[in-house]
Amino acid sequence: MPRELLERFIPRTPSASSGLVTGAEFDALFADFAHTARRLETRTHYDIENERESFDQFVSGDDVDLDWFEPWLSTMRQQTGAGKTVARVRVVPPELTDYLRYELHLAESNTAAGEDIRYLDRATADSLCLPDRDYWLFDSHTLAILQFTDEGQLLGAEIVTDPAVVVEHARWLDAAFHHARPYREFVKEHPPR
Repeated sequence: MPRELLERFIPRTPSASSGLVTGAEFDALFADFAHTARRLETRTHYDIENERESFDQFVSGDDVDLDWFEPWLSTMRQQTGAGKTVARVRVVPPELTDYLRYELHLAESNTAAGEDIRYLDRATADSLCLPDRDYWLFDSHTLAILQFTDEGQLLGAEIVTDPAVVVEHARWLDAAFHHARPYREFVKEHPPR
């Protein structure tokens, strides 16, 4: 069987002993990259513990408390202020879920902190044969494939440095960014509330 097929379609069922990077080691990836941190987001819902209260506030139509978000935004301001690029493409269905609308609400703060966030419709993602998994690519040589529970809780990241795998994921990111719409354009047609 060709290596490309093995790498692209190998089942990914993480376990507690799978050596996933978590906690401070995962956070260090965002402090230590030299030039670029780019992400592909493919899920329609995430269950991130520190977001739960503000997500509930958003869904209820209340003011959203973003104090929990400040450490991330501070890191983003520091990194983008140093001339580094932090960018992501969010693959979205025709009808946004409550969570995707919440993320769209948060994207205003992300972009103000220097992140480049773009949106790609699911049909285009499928036509580009993008993988249906989330990952970060740091400096075009360190791939962090994110592993989640079915409910959307982050288990950790599988770190991959194999050049063949990294290049394939970089190619997918390049295609996604080429076809995706910038946040400012997307939000005009899809207001979060």
